[in-house]
Amino acid sequence: MLCTQAPLRPARAAAVGPGCGTEPSDLEQAVWLRLLERLDSDGPPADPQGWLRRAVRSEVRRTRRTARYERPYVREPVDESGPDPEQQVMTADSRRALHDAVRRLPGRCPGLMAALLSPKDLTYREIAGELGISQGSLGPERSRCLGCLRRLLSPVVAARAPRG
Repeated sequence: MLCTQAPLRPARAAAVGPGCGTEPSDLEQAVWLRLLERLDSDGPPADPQGWLRRAVRSEVRRTRRTARYERPYVREPVDESGPDPEQQVMTADSRRALHDAVRRLPGRCPGLMAALLSPKDLTYREIAGELGISQGSLGPERSRCLGCLRRLLSPVVAARAPRG
């Protein structure tokens, strides 16, 4: 049986392994796996030493073949200038909660707050023209809407600690 050839496997793998560009222990493990697969299907080999030689040669050929196509993974440097993924998720979650709360505001507040939060960075004159209200009433309207928004978000956002 092949189990009686215990010193032969490591010796053969150690002799052939470095020449094919693989670790001898990896080669030995692959041959062991091949033997276990064979035992499940065909039973033990009739000629253990011949089978061992053929199995090692076959694994060496397979290793050389795959080594031609495999490339080592070169890790790119991490860009730490921006926010990390956890911070990005938390920011997106906060932004989503804010926009959900803005949609629940009463009256003209959703339109006003959407205009104030717009990435276009509109001026008060542009916002007043877009909403059809006077520029002078925009400030008080904004204050009222921010108060409503603050009340809506108070359960979601923890209260700030007192300053000073």
